[in-house]
Amino acid sequence: MNKTRHLIKLWALVFVVLTCLLATVVSAKPGVVLKGRKGPDKGKHIVFVIGDDEYRSEDLMPQLAKILAVRHGFKCTLLFAINKETGEIDPGTLDNIPGLKALEKADLMVMFLRFRELPDKQMKYIIDYTNSGKPIIGLRTSTHSFNYRKNKNSPYAKYSFRDKEFDGGYGRQVFGETWAGHFGHHNRESTRGLIAKGMENHPIVKGIDDIWGPSDVYGLTTLTGDSKPLIMGQVLSGMDPKDKPNTDKKLVPVAWTKTYTGEKGKTSRVFTTTMGHGDDLRNEGFRRLLVNACYWAMEMEDKIPAKSNVDIVGEYNPNEIGMGRHKKGLKPSDHKLQ
Repeated sequence: MNKTRHLIKLWALVFVVLTCLLATVVSAKPGVVLKGRKGPDKGKHIVFVIGDDEYRSEDLMPQLAKILAVRHGFKCTLLFAINKETGEIDPGTLDNIPGLKALEKADLMVMFLRFRELPDKQMKYIIDYTNSGKPIIGLRTSTHSFNYRKNKNSPYAKYSFRDKEFDGGYGRQVFGETWAGHFGHHNRESTRGLIAKGMENHPIVKGIDDIWGPSDVYGLTTLTGDSKPLIMGQVLSGMDPKDKPNTDKKLVPVAWTKTYTGEKGKTSRVFTTTMGHGDDLRNEGFRRLLVNACYWAMEMEDKIPAKSNVDIVGEYNPNEIGMGRHKKGLKPSDHKLQ
């Protein structure tokens, strides 16, 4: 009898502990919101969808969001790939980006994803937004955002980067191109960004004097739809901005604008750049390119100043690029504004 009572008490204790743990997980906020300060349009809401396990998007995107919130007044929501057991930011978790419901009230989605296979419930928010006619921005590996290997019967499997029927999946259809390989030598040849001929007066390049980054130039086949190259990538012979161009390699677009008309017949403004190495953001010109692109995407180009304020907020020290090299133990709340 005493043994039975002891077991009942033990199981009751286990139940209480598990309930508390579950409550902690459920109550944990899936992302973090950076409230805009003074700016030209404080009411606009930008949602950042982050899940790349190579180029330190989990460092780059929070800093970009802080610049947009603190320097320009936008409300910014950061949503990360999250480890389901620890609740920590984990780019290696390919199937979980909680909080995507925030896209229902977003004015702009900024995406930096790579080979995700999200559950249908989460993916629906992204595709519903994509079909809404609202603007979209994609960085680097977003040309190959999705890769369905397990759930090939999902209604969203067609967005995989190698899909044949929906040619090139989400990347090629929405952003203009899918994964086509490296053109510059990865980690050995950096990128000089040059404004494309005839685009010198485009609002996105306003106030830009120089663009350089350690990212290599991505290869392209052909850009889809009405894509208009904005920045041409010049392959440099090394990883220093003073290195000479590799004259054996032609100029390739590394940033362009286009439109995308979704399944509901609504048309979105789209900006894509294949730059996005974590250290690219150290370059003032690249930061200004991204900030100006956000204004343009939301049809606010008339509010782009002669030289947008793109000063770093706080410190910016991204980890080295590479799989599994992200900062460990961080949760979304660690990126809140101080």
